[in-house]
Amino acid sequence: MSDTPSKLDRSLQLIRSSFQIIGRNRKLLLFPIISFAFTIVIVLFFAAPVVLFPTGHAWSDPEHWKAVASRFGSPDPSGGPRHVVYSDTAYASVAAIYLVSMVCATFFNVAFYSEILKALRGNAVSIRSGLSFACSRIGPILMWSLFAGVVGLVIRGLERRFGLVGRIILRLVGTVWSVASVFVVPVIVASGSANPVELLRNSASTLKKTWGESLIGYVGITFASWIIIFGSVVILGGGFAVLVLIGHPMLMVFIGAAWFVCVFALGYLLAVANHIFRCALYIYASEGTVTAPFTQDMISGAWKIKKA
Repeated sequence: MSDTPSKLDRSLQLIRSSFQIIGRNRKLLLFPIISFAFTIVIVLFFAAPVVLFPTGHAWSDPEHWKAVASRFGSPDPSGGPRHVVYSDTAYASVAAIYLVSMVCATFFNVAFYSEILKALRGNAVSIRSGLSFACSRIGPILMWSLFAGVVGLVIRGLERRFGLVGRIILRLVGTVWSVASVFVVPVIVASGSANPVELLRNSASTLKKTWGESLIGYVGITFASWIIIFGSVVILGGGFAVLVLIGHPMLMVFIGAAWFVCVFALGYLLAVANHIFRCALYIYASEGTVTAPFTQDMISGAWKIKKA
């Protein structure tokens, strides 16, 4: 038998190594939660004026909500009741929420990635330190968020105007954009450049070093997570079958709820693990260093490296 680890073995090794970083630096788990909480606050901040807008009707009155909805759009007489013509207020509100959410997400990702990079280098992790670092990068964060937000809005706007073929092409463009910008946040952390074009160029350059010209990717953590979830579904289905035979419906509800909570927790951990692995790859691509507990075999086996 070959001593070369299979894709599943290597995937599980990547997960274990990422989980070791999480185990030693549990504060990393708090950054996505803080980012999500602030995003909710932003949505409520923009939604409150809409909900509280005086219409002369009580909130419980359907006429209040009809009056609120009329500020953002009205039925298109030529297209039927299901076709809506949206107002400038609606487009401005969506654009504002989108751009502010982009700034918030980038800010907390910079804080998050700065602490991941510290953890990979063996340094202590701190929420205050991460937020303080993100504040020091507020210029690049604002410039990149504005640039990326405008590009995203343009792509989405063009998708609505073109037919099926145009939408497919634009979605491919959007995918290429997402792939090219995958390392922008660690580049902001490392360089602090405020030029969004330079940030995108550096991200694409790092990507080219790791994926090579053929852009061959290895989705190890995702592959292993789907195997784990599929296995849990099979076990859950078998357990349900047994409980149906013995007649315990309430126990089925309890087990189903426990399974859902476990899968949600696992998904959250795997999402954080993905960020950790991305930072490990960035260090490998930019510095040529493999950070523990990852190994050369895991990194080089994950993405093909372009030879000089």
